[in-house]
Amino acid sequence: MKTRAAVLREINAPWSVEEIDLDPPKAGEVLVKLVASGMCHSDEHIVTGDLAGAAPSPPMVGGHEGAGIVQEVGPGVDWLEVGDHVVFGFVPACGRCMSCVEGHSNLCDNSAAFPTGMQIGDGTSRHHTADGLDLGLMCLLGTFAEHTVVHESSCVKIEKDWPLDKACLLGCGVVTGWGSAVYAADVQPGDYVAVVGIGGIGANAVQGAKMAGARAVAAIDPVEFKREKALEFGATHTYSSIEEAMGKLDESTWGRGFDKVIMTMGVGDGDALGQAFHLGGKRSKIVVTNIHPTSEQSIAVPGSFLTLFEKQLVGSLFGSGNIRKDIPRLMELYTQGQLNLDDLITRTYTLDQINEGYDAMRNGENIRGVIVFD
Repeated sequence: MKTRAAVLREINAPWSVEEIDLDPPKAGEVLVKLVASGMCHSDEHIVTGDLAGAAPSPPMVGGHEGAGIVQEVGPGVDWLEVGDHVVFGFVPACGRCMSCVEGHSNLCDNSAAFPTGMQIGDGTSRHHTADGLDLGLMCLLGTFAEHTVVHESSCVKIEKDWPLDKACLLGCGVVTGWGSAVYAADVQPGDYVAVVGIGGIGANAVQGAKMAGARAVAAIDPVEFKREKALEFGATHTYSSIEEAMGKLDESTWGRGFDKVIMTMGVGDGDALGQAFHLGGKRSKIVVTNIHPTSEQSIAVPGSFLTLFEKQLVGSLFGSGNIRKDIPRLMELYTQGQLNLDDLITRTYTLDQINEGYDAMRNGENIRGVIVFD
């Protein structure tokens, strides 16, 4: 079939919205008509080359926060049917590998296919340019497209009355941020929490920390608009920089330092991480959720703090969450008014406006932009 998609033809180029050829699903695969796709910073990492070696090389279809309606199922898919509503989890979860059975499906072995962008089942592509080139997929999904074919292990079935333009955000940013606070940081009632970087992930780390019972949540971001939004999501303090937050520890933590520091900057930076390490108090936990460029081979953190103050440095992918448990769980919290998804969406765009949306993200104008398909 013919469909349209945003294709990255080369590094540091704009997204090219063009007609592509899409093969039908093979065994274990599903054809989905996209209704909405979040515009996450991780796709910007593809454009800039920060994920070189960890994601497919151009040409490729971007997008990994998507929700839509099943149009066709391939052989062997017996739990989904035409008309079902699904959210894609950006890390596929097979349910059988060692990571999955140990409760860490966010580290599923299926993600080994990420650098190729090809289908998990047979290592080939279902997406092709009009001139016959195979297209890789961001996170094996390619949600910057009107239709896509994905493996069933990336699909989470949801209720048909849940709004797909909100649900798409749970494929990455919401669960990643919320889980970074609730799971990876293990925020406890009464904790002091700092969140560094208030985009789509950081805003949800703020929400997660508040929901977990933090007594103070400091949102750190140089953009005033984002600091103001953080207050709406539950922040109690805002600072324009790590330095400013350090200078006001008496105000925010009675001078003790933060119990949990969650790094959700747009682009991870070893020097900034070293600075943030000083924000944490004794026995604090510093969670690194933001992506550091694959070219960055070392980070500058004071090693003596690990021993002398028992500080912990923790990495977190997808907020250490589980797509099949946490996507429905957080949608239920949204329907009950306990989780704010509406205010995460600063603006919606058409597929043809994708470059405009990413310009707004780079300029600090959006918490999250969402592509809404016809």
